[in-house]
Amino acid sequence: MSEEIITTYCYYHPDVETSLRCNHCEKLICPKDAVLTDTGYRCKECVRNQQKKFETAEWYDYLVIFAVTGVLSFLGSLLVYVIPGFFRFFTIFLSPAIGGGIAEIAHRSVNRRRSNRLFQLAALAALLGSLPLLLLNILGGFDLWGLIFQGYYTFSVTSAVAYRLRGIRI
Repeated sequence: MSEEIITTYCYYHPDVETSLRCNHCEKLICPKDAVLTDTGYRCKECVRNQQKKFETAEWYDYLVIFAVTGVLSFLGSLLVYVIPGFFRFFTIFLSPAIGGGIAEIAHRSVNRRRSNRLFQLAALAALLGSLPLLLLNILGGFDLWGLIFQGYYTFSVTSAVAYRLRGIRI
């Protein structure tokens, strides 16, 4: 007796052969439709449905996180702006830590509610909060080292906030 080989095709792309299944709904999925999660591969539809359960932000959380993150980012940039000469070098080490602290405070300010848009808004607020002193450095009394360290602060704080608060990405 010979074994018959059954060819299986992707649920979403019927012309693509596959043997991979979503570990939630058991649909056959091709690599284009597979999303790697902590528990294995899932189809994009199951990930979206699961993600909806985790988006718990209220409408006012957007205002709160924007204000908190923007103000804290500005205060951090003020710290970098007033650090004298050689000590500005420590901005390289302080900025990512400041960004992580801002992200933690911002997340607690909204009672740890979640939303991808909420976290994107926090990153935007971190960027906008750090820009005034960067622009002041450019427009008033151009200081090259001050500009470099202020620019580094802006980049690293925005990156740290975005990284620390990001959610599931599809």
